[in-house]
Amino acid sequence: MATGKPQRFDDVNWDQIEEEQSGFNISINTKLLIAVTIPVAVLGLYEVLRVGDREATFEEIGADLGLESQFESLGITWNLGGLDYMFIFTLAVFAFYMVLPLYQNPRKTKYYWREFKRNRPAVVSLVWLGIVFVGGLIGPLFVSKPEADLAEGYQPPAFWEIDNQYPITCAGEVTDGICQGTWEYPLGTTQAGEDIFAIVVHGMTVTLQLAFITTLMVSLIGISVGTLSAYRGGLVDEGLMRFTDIVLSFPTLIFFILIVYIYGSSIPLLIFIFGVFSWGVMARYVRSKSLAVSEDEYVKAVKISGASTFRIVRKHVVPNTASSIITALTLAIPGFLLAEAQLAFLDLGAEGVPTWGGLLESGFSSITFAPWITLIPGFVLFLTILALNFVGDALLDAVNPKAAAESEGGPATGGP
Repeated sequence: MATGKPQRFDDVNWDQIEEEQSGFNISINTKLLIAVTIPVAVLGLYEVLRVGDREATFEEIGADLGLESQFESLGITWNLGGLDYMFIFTLAVFAFYMVLPLYQNPRKTKYYWREFKRNRPAVVSLVWLGIVFVGGLIGPLFVSKPEADLAEGYQPPAFWEIDNQYPITCAGEVTDGICQGTWEYPLGTTQAGEDIFAIVVHGMTVTLQLAFITTLMVSLIGISVGTLSAYRGGLVDEGLMRFTDIVLSFPTLIFFILIVYIYGSSIPLLIFIFGVFSWGVMARYVRSKSLAVSEDEYVKAVKISGASTFRIVRKHVVPNTASSIITALTLAIPGFLLAEAQLAFLDLGAEGVPTWGGLLESGFSSITFAPWITLIPGFVLFLTILALNFVGDALLDAVNPKAAAESEGGPATGGP
């Protein structure tokens, strides 16, 4: 047992501590992220060097390994693109820096869940978001991509019906000139004969890509700018905030229309525009939270004791604003989904990609006699955005009880 006079806080040798924590001493979360990132990067490099534009990634891998027939029998014929690699990396970041910490901190997790489940609509919303998440991840593996078949156009959903003059051929029974819906197309078809159920499932994948990748971009830029601006202050703060004002006032829609006119529309382009021009609000939010944390006594004490700026920001400022940042991001995702739907409704969405917004636009011309084409994706989009708002509000109440109490006009209560 060590003896002698206990070490005082102001006697801490921060240089020694930083040296001990530098080098290869990285967290298990980062190690896991690296373990996932390296094979994904190798696969991406293989595709760039070996796979042609008209060839599927795993079909080419199967051919190179002599396992082409086995891959085909197992249905491993996926073709990955740049957006897929970004999505995989984003999911890894989400898993190792948001989900895994919940397991690593069971006491806080139990407290947060106890507070969260008090909001019953949020719990139901979490179930719906889980369906969207699982459907977007594995749904396309079991549901084929929708293909046009004019002969199957305007098939009504199950338990629905339509005048038989609209479909070229009715997949269900025809009774008194009325075409009945069938479970062959549980949600019906579009005017081009595309299965709406397949579009909804594949649209979940696009929704996840848009939500996760855009959120990662916005959080990285917004947190970096907001934290640096708050902690450095002075000219750095002034310059970064004026640049943020420029980003916030930039006519993003006009710029997007111009880019679409020159290069054409695509989901990666949409994500890039959203990510580059949507971080301003997040930067201001993070700056305000970081300023509040930087004024706390424990941060001042760490600063006086000689800790470096990097250590203070990494170990104290960012972790103590993380909960507020997560809830803010959750509430920001509905804006991205609505923006995509609005652009698609204006016929500025990604071409050839099944999205909920594109389905909304395609059914608008036939809404009087085939309303399901617009109503079904509209209802799914509405439920998803509503669920995100419910979950975001519940998370805010659970992880930041002070903010919830202030909004109710009372003192903050409780804590893990």
